[in-house]
Amino acid sequence: MRFCQLVLGPAGSGKSTYCAALQKHAETINRTIHIVNLDPAAEVFSYEPLADVRDLIQVDDVMQADDLNFGPNGGLVFCMEYLIEPEGLDWLKEQLGDYDEDCILFDCPGQIELYTHMNVMTRLIGHLQSMDFRVCAVFVLDSAYMVDTTKFLSGSIAALATMVQLEVPHINVLTKMDLLNKAAQQQLEMFLVPEVRELLDSEHATSKFNKKYHKLTRALGRVLDEYSLVRYVPLNIKKEDSLMDVLIQTDFALQYGEDQDVRTTDFEYPDQDDDDDRGPSFAY
Repeated sequence: MRFCQLVLGPAGSGKSTYCAALQKHAETINRTIHIVNLDPAAEVFSYEPLADVRDLIQVDDVMQADDLNFGPNGGLVFCMEYLIEPEGLDWLKEQLGDYDEDCILFDCPGQIELYTHMNVMTRLIGHLQSMDFRVCAVFVLDSAYMVDTTKFLSGSIAALATMVQLEVPHINVLTKMDLLNKAAQQQLEMFLVPEVRELLDSEHATSKFNKKYHKLTRALGRVLDEYSLVRYVPLNIKKEDSLMDVLIQTDFALQYGEDQDVRTTDFEYPDQDDDDDRGPSFAY
């Protein structure tokens, strides 16, 4: 059995940093985590990828092609659609090799429509599952973006749309917790396990936009309440305990290690003669 995480989320939310931090943490607990870069527009990341989609196709090359005339967004979508064509899938299969029992993180692009309503990632998931991968989605959001009720609703709706579209085990992670001050961290606690109706009635819901579109905001809140699926795991990459909490959550979603055999150890017991040499033993 093979395991992988699709690391998703808006641009700048900390996907690459999450991957690098989790890989480094895994080394400290004697586990192996590989990372695959699936962002054809990536420029810099702080890890050594197992595979890099830019070796197959790059956004700049697509944009410069005279017969395509794509901009940055269209070029990126074209690259991802090329990846799930037979040639791209053959390349991906060759790059992934046979890493049984290890976990692979796929560092995905920050193009939100790839996850919410296009079928690119759904088709990629189907291919990975055909390769005997267990797949979970990790939707990453910037914690600084989530300390306001209206922004919380926006991010949560995007997370919910992704969850419904991909139909795989799903975990929402709030990144950059280390960048928040104490006041912001305390304010964020009410959003980790949210009671949407209470949030809408709180002082944090008094923006001018929310007053004008009060009924719309209420309707979005009811959607989250009815599904009751959107919960968040905070991540502070500077704390090993926080990284371990996230790793435990993803392992549980993937059922990582449940198929492994129980490890046993054979102990060598001393001979009776050796015990006699040490003199009599007494029981109290």
